[in-house]
Amino acid sequence: MTPAMNLEQARFNMIEQQIRPWDVLDAHVLHLLSMVKREAFVPAAHRALAFVDMEIPLPGGQSMLAPRVEARLLQDLALQKHEKVLEIGSGSGFMAALLAHRAQRVISLELDPQLAQMARTNLQKAGVFNAEVRHLDGSKELLPEGPFDVILLSGSLAELPQALLKWLKVGGRLGAIIGEEPMMRATFVTRLGEDQFRTLQPWDTVAPRLRNFPQPSRFHF
Repeated sequence: MTPAMNLEQARFNMIEQQIRPWDVLDAHVLHLLSMVKREAFVPAAHRALAFVDMEIPLPGGQSMLAPRVEARLLQDLALQKHEKVLEIGSGSGFMAALLAHRAQRVISLELDPQLAQMARTNLQKAGVFNAEVRHLDGSKELLPEGPFDVILLSGSLAELPQALLKWLKVGGRLGAIIGEEPMMRATFVTRLGEDQFRTLQPWDTVAPRLRNFPQPSRFHF
């Protein structure tokens, strides 16, 4: 078997053995995962792990989310072609690439300058031109392009900052992984009206922390 065939077999196995059993059944999402080359977004030292069910280390102590978590977030956000997306935590740029294939425009914020450059380079090489990576702190920055149709936090938070919900358009959705180890909840918030929100937490997972977001006090009286 040639290396290229090995790669395609590994990709197929990832989709069939990890992603589909995790209730990712959207045909468009599955097709996208077979088309976008995940291995091109993995640091060279870890390329052999590109399709393994694990978080892959990135520079600066960060990690790529496990493939099934990326896929399920993408499916459950149900992006439309006309939508404008904000991602916080670019990592290697892989999630931004997936989002960009489903949406009109993606702005991805990355705190670590080395990762921001890595994500930019990876997206460019992959021919993804409707995703823009900015070296900014997503826990603090307000963008002139807001509000957004979709906001995705590509990592976990202890609690959801309410300020982020103001960046959503009415009808917009936010996806994040909220909570403490050993169990966190995938959390999806839809803005139904000016002050009306609906929250669903359909599945459990664990994901690395996004930096600089507030941690709740651990003191109990």
